[in-house]
Amino acid sequence: MKGVIPKALILLLTGITIGCQKDLPKPETKPKIVIMEPTYKNQFEILPVYNQNSKEIPSLIVNHKTRGSQVMVECIVTGISFRESDRTKDKVGKMVIWIDGKRTSEASSAAFIIKGLSPGSHKLKLEVVKLNYEPYGLAKEFMVNIPK
Repeated sequence: MKGVIPKALILLLTGITIGCQKDLPKPETKPKIVIMEPTYKNQFEILPVYNQNSKEIPSLIVNHKTRGSQVMVECIVTGISFRESDRTKDKVGKMVIWIDGKRTSEASSAAFIIKGLSPGSHKLKLEVVKLNYEPYGLAKEFMVNIPK
């Protein structure tokens, strides 16, 4: 009787392990491999983001982030170039920065950092103007809070 129980137990465990191996789930869909062909001939081809000759309506989108007493500003300006070397073009400009209603500085790039703001809330205004300070009519105002 003693030899029958271990043999039965071994047979039972063997049957369970063999039977469980075939219960693997089958994938519902087959994976597809799609080979992407490059859309350009040269790997190092540079495509312009903005064509100065286009009739694109100028627009201004502003993203900002506060870190300590600094405000990092990134602007997306369409239809206007900040490159002063393009003076022959009609749509060349710069950014005028207003803090709490006072004109404080200018920027000739679309990304810049405003440093040294005092703790508290401040109203910032960014205005895109021509090189002779004529407004393009593009401006954004937003509030920032500098922690103490």
